[in-house]
Amino acid sequence: MWIFGYGSLLWRPGFPFEERRPAIVRGHQRRLDQGSPDHRGTPARLGRVATLLPAPGAACGGAVYRLAESDAPAVLEALDVREQGGYDRLTLEAELVGGGAVTAITWVASPGNAYHLGPAPLAAMIAQIHAAVGPSGTNLDYALRLDATLRELGFEDAHVASVAAALRAGA
Repeated sequence: MWIFGYGSLLWRPGFPFEERRPAIVRGHQRRLDQGSPDHRGTPARLGRVATLLPAPGAACGGAVYRLAESDAPAVLEALDVREQGGYDRLTLEAELVGGGAVTAITWVASPGNAYHLGPAPLAAMIAQIHAAVGPSGTNLDYALRLDATLRELGFEDAHVASVAAALRAGA
């Protein structure tokens, strides 16, 4: 079993795995359109975190994690709890960097969930990210770590990079 990470799972998977590989999911784009009521924000002051949105022709870089068969049930249960703030499980195909493909499970927050924020002007996003803090830390740290980790994996996400650049300019 494989798990696809495209947000905080990239630097803080929080579960045992046997292998980690950079991977790309086609037909989706990463957007900081999901509100975080439980990790990088609170119900009163939502943070902005990543979700995947369908986008023909787009590609989203991340990483896949291969789980030991014996660990899979407990890992899925833990991730269902971790991703409970508006996310649902989705199975998709991930292309491995260097060749090959795997079927992977990820969690996606679809528009219409209770915490969906949707797109916003960059200045509004920056203000919201600067103000949000939750049990997992600041929303600022989340956005900057996401950008840095994507670059370490060899991916540049224009949306995340523009948000991170604006955050650094105003930090």
